Amino acid sequence: MNSSVILNIFRFILLLALQVVVFNRIDLFGFINPYPYILYILLYPVNGNRAGLLISSFFLGLTMDMFLNSGGSHAVACVTLAYLRSTFFKFSFGVSYEYQTVKINDRLSPERFSFILISVVTHHLILYLLEVFRFSLILDVLLRTLLTTIFTLILCIIIIYLIKPGKQ
Repeated sequence: MNSSVILNIFRFILLLALQVVVFNRIDLFGFINPYPYILYILLYPVNGNRAGLLISSFFLGLTMDMFLNSGGSHAVACVTLAYLRSTFFKFSFGVSYEYQTVKINDRLSPERFSFILISVVTHHLILYLLEVFRFSLILDVLLRTLLTTIFTLILCIIIIYLIKPGKQ
């Protein structure tokens, strides 16, 4: 096994454990819940195996569904995010993505911020649409998506800077 696979397995377990033990207990104002576990999908290597990403994203979401008893909404949101990730890369980074010179855990730039923002909004919108599943509550879904996205985005940026490797 190469170091990339070991790092991804470690990241998968660590983010899932942090989400279950710490972040699932955070419930601000009754409806703001952070989901920084999606950093696993965002930080997956650009040139990594796409099938491996989709399968591991499914298991990541399925595990979250088991802990939260949410009926598959996390699995759907994670697989959708993993599937659309390359599209979000192309939108945010343009030509740099084609040459696979992108690293999300470098310093925060407008491209990296837009990639993380679009990814988090997509995940949360799908998640809350599937959880509520009523058109009459669309304003509630949009409000929860907006507020949870802001909180998750702040947490994701903090976590990225905490795990960022030092300059050598």
